[in-house]
Amino acid sequence: MLNPKRTLAELKELRDLTADENGAWRVAWTDTWLKARDWFNRKLEGLPVEQHYDAAGNNWVTLKGESPKALLIGGHLDSVPGGGWLDGCLNVLAGLEVLRRIAEEYQGKPPVTVRLVDWADEEGARFGRSLLGSSAFSGTLMPEAEKDRTDKDGIRLEDALRRCGVELGRMLEAQKEQENAAAYLELHIEQGPVLLDMGLPLGVVLGTFGVERHAITFRGQAAHSGSTPMHKRKDAFLAAAKMAPEIYHITDRNGGVCTIGSCVTKPGIVTSVVAECTITLDQRHLDAQALARLKFEAEKASQRFAREGGLPEPEWQTIWRIEPILFHPVLIELCDEAIREVAGVSHRLPSGPLHDAAEVARAGIPTVMMFVQSLHGISHNKIEDTKEEHIEMSVRALDRLADKAMRWILSR
Repeated sequence: MLNPKRTLAELKELRDLTADENGAWRVAWTDTWLKARDWFNRKLEGLPVEQHYDAAGNNWVTLKGESPKALLIGGHLDSVPGGGWLDGCLNVLAGLEVLRRIAEEYQGKPPVTVRLVDWADEEGARFGRSLLGSSAFSGTLMPEAEKDRTDKDGIRLEDALRRCGVELGRMLEAQKEQENAAAYLELHIEQGPVLLDMGLPLGVVLGTFGVERHAITFRGQAAHSGSTPMHKRKDAFLAAAKMAPEIYHITDRNGGVCTIGSCVTKPGIVTSVVAECTITLDQRHLDAQALARLKFEAEKASQRFAREGGLPEPEWQTIWRIEPILFHPVLIELCDEAIREVAGVSHRLPSGPLHDAAEVARAGIPTVMMFVQSLHGISHNKIEDTKEEHIEMSVRALDRLADKAMRWILSR
């Protein structure tokens, strides 16, 4: 009854509808995204389901069961500009195939309610606010903090939402969808090289990394680049530059990942020693204590490099942070079982990128994710790809996990 080849065909159909030679263009709150959603809704014809959009624009498809306790399966149809053909939409279309199988097997009345959700604006590609719809569902969204967001053309988030039928001030009403939610499953391409390097098709996700994201400003003294001896300089860039190799040493000691993603200098001219240098630091780890150590050691290093250069203590400004999100231990075991039944071998790994599953878990709903191998270890790029046989395996493994999760829900 399950037909993974249909999922593969629908993924290609969606690609043909919403992508060109430069990648996918299903950016949330745009016409192409709305076209993709309409296309998806037409795929529901003939299924014994109810479909509606919640106050945050999340698209819910509900197959009512004997019990109101609900198994949730989720993903997102939106993409980054010029993105890949699988990121997000694989989750939704694999979930649709599982929903079809369950509806057919149980003649429209499974033992528990099954709900498929297409989250609105997971990527945050247009307005810079990721996990928008799922954070409204979890209740962590603060609508007032989002009122002044604009895109690169100056269009306000609030106006773009309204054009799509969503009122920013009412988005938290999406929390009502939490009622009776008993478990949440999400399939996703890995977006990295771990499974590829191990030669494995599928893996169980233990949780999503916590994130510490900061801007660090070093202040020195502008001086003429020709007349100032090297030993007389107070070079803000020199102190900041020492952070680049140091963060690699810090991660060697503690694990996780650290990235200096940008560097801005002032006065920013070729004839002046740098008076001010601001770098951004992104640090991620699955363990909260290790994440705290990453930040502590980076702070100490920045202070040491400033002293060595005769600079005052650097200024740290928090950009954003989120705690590590650990997924449910029972669902991790069930996911591991499902993968082994389909692929013969499984692997457990954390997720560096954030996902809607993190927000669902923050709402207290038992959650787990499954990864399928990414070719090249690349995502958010038109070359994003996964072997077709691995895509089909991921649909079968998700289906087995759904069965196991339904039995677990009934046993609680």
